[in-house]
Amino acid sequence: MSKNTVKADINFEQELWKAANELRGAVAENQYKDYVLPMIFLKHMSERYEIRREELTALLNDKTSSYFTTDVSEINYVLEDADEYLSKNIYIIPKEATWEYLKANAEQDNIKVIVDDAFDTLDATLAVSRPDLKGILPRIFVKSQLTARQVGGLINLLSNPKLSQKENPESDVLGRVYEYYIGKFALAEGSGAGQFFTPGSIVRLMVEMIEPYEGKIFDAACGSGGMFVQSLKFLESHGGDKKNIAIYGQERYDGTLRLCKMNLALRDLSFDVRLGDSLLQDKFPDLKADFIIVNPPFNVSQWHPEDLPENDPRLFGPKEEFTTDGNANFMWMQTFWSHLSKVGTASVVMANGAMTSNNKGEKNVREFMVNNSMIDCIVRLPDKLFLTTGIPACIFILSKNRNGKDGKHRERTNEILFIDTSKMGTMESRKLRIFTDTDIDKVAATYHNWRNIDEVYENTDGYSYAATIEEVQKQDYKLTPGIYVGTEEVEDDGILFGDKMAALQTTLQEQFAKGNELQSKILENFEKL
Repeated sequence: MSKNTVKADINFEQELWKAANELRGAVAENQYKDYVLPMIFLKHMSERYEIRREELTALLNDKTSSYFTTDVSEINYVLEDADEYLSKNIYIIPKEATWEYLKANAEQDNIKVIVDDAFDTLDATLAVSRPDLKGILPRIFVKSQLTARQVGGLINLLSNPKLSQKENPESDVLGRVYEYYIGKFALAEGSGAGQFFTPGSIVRLMVEMIEPYEGKIFDAACGSGGMFVQSLKFLESHGGDKKNIAIYGQERYDGTLRLCKMNLALRDLSFDVRLGDSLLQDKFPDLKADFIIVNPPFNVSQWHPEDLPENDPRLFGPKEEFTTDGNANFMWMQTFWSHLSKVGTASVVMANGAMTSNNKGEKNVREFMVNNSMIDCIVRLPDKLFLTTGIPACIFILSKNRNGKDGKHRERTNEILFIDTSKMGTMESRKLRIFTDTDIDKVAATYHNWRNIDEVYENTDGYSYAATIEEVQKQDYKLTPGIYVGTEEVEDDGILFGDKMAALQTTLQEQFAKGNELQSKILENFEKL
C-alpha cells in the first residue's frame, strides 16, 4: 500500500517560504516559481557534480582502489573525464555555473547578470548530452524588477545547510523542496495553477490503485510532472527499479513543460516529454502505454473538433457523433484509450459531469465505453480536494486488461466497480481537504480486492458496489457511484440531485459558448467599421 514516509525529516518548510518571500514586492506570488525553481534546479545539478567529484577524488587517493594514482596529470584527467560523471547521469558543471560560485558572488551588484549567465552556461552544458533539456533555463533575472539585494538574499537563503543534498544525502531534499514549492505556488496562483498541479493525495490514490510497477507511463497533460514523480515514489516504496519504467508526456504550455523537465531531472529520471496540445497535436501517435495517469483540464469548451481529421484513429465513431465543441472531456477519454497497450490501464481525473452528461457527443462515447467493457472503476471524490477549482471531480479507471488472462486479475468484463469517497478525507485547512494514508489504503484495497484473483471483495452499503453492465445500462448509462452504492440524493420531484447539477453545468457551458460566439461577432463587426 502507500508508503510515503520521509527518510529524514529536516523541517525546512519555514525556511523555504522565507526564501520565496524574498521576492515579495518585485514579483507577483504567481511568478515565484519562475525564479525559485530554476535556482533549485541549478543548485541540484551543481551539488550532484560536487558530490561525484569528491567521490572520484577519494578513489584517486585510496590505495585499495583501482583509481589510485599519484600522477597529477592522471588525476586531472579523471576529474575532468565527462564519462566518469555521465555514467552516474551527472554532468560536469563549469565553475561559473556552480552554486558555490553564485554563493560567493551573492553580494555583487551585478548578481542578476551572474545568475543569468550561469543559467546560460548550465543550459548549454546539459544540451550537449541532453538536447531535450535545451532552453530549460531562460534568462529571466536581468529583465526582472528584482533588485540585486533580493537575488542575493534568495541565494543566501537557499544556501541553508538544511536545503543541501550534500548535508542531507538520505532526505531527497531538493526533490522535496521542488515538490513543496509546486504545491505552495499552486495555492498562490489560484485557478491558473491547474495548468501544472494536481494535489499530491489525489495522485497518490491514482498511482496506488493502478500500481505502475514497470512499463511505459504516459501523461498527455503532464503539467509539472507530479504523476511521474508519484509513480517513482510508488516504485521505490515497493522495491522496484526506475530503470524498469519509461516516461512519456505532453504539455501544452512551454513554461510548465520546463517545470516538468526540471522536476524529472531532479529525480534522475529518463523521459520524453513534448510540447503541444494533446487533443489536436498528438505528439505520440504510435505510443502504446502500459499506464496512463492523467488529470486533463476539465470541461474545455471551443477546443475546435472541426480541426480533427474525419478519420482520426482515436475516435470510436463518426466525428459528428463522438465529439462536441462544448466539452472536450470525452475526446480526452478517446485519446487515452487509443494510447493504451493491449494490457494497459488508465487512471483519469474527470469532472463529475462526465458521469451523467446527456450531450450527444459525450453520452455516445460513454455508452460506447460501457457497452464495450472499457471502464473498470469509477471513484467519486469528495469536495475541496483541489486547490484550483470547485468543480466536483471523480476518477475513471479504464482498462484493456479485464479478461483475466494475465494470471493476476480476474475476468470482470461484465462489471464496473463503483466507489463513493464523498465522505472521506481530512480538512487540512478551511479550504483544502486531503486523503490520508488510511483513506488511500482503503480505496486502493477495495479496488484490488475486487480486481485481483486471490482477494475477496464484498459490496459495502454507502461505499462500494460492483454493478453489472446491464445494471448500468438500465440506469441510462449514468456512472454516478451514489446511484449504485445507495448514497445519491434524490429531490422531491424524483430527479437525482447529481443529474440536476450535471444538467445545470451543461446549460452554463452552452450559454458561455454562445456568449463567446456573440463576442466574436461583435468584434468582427467593429473591425468592419
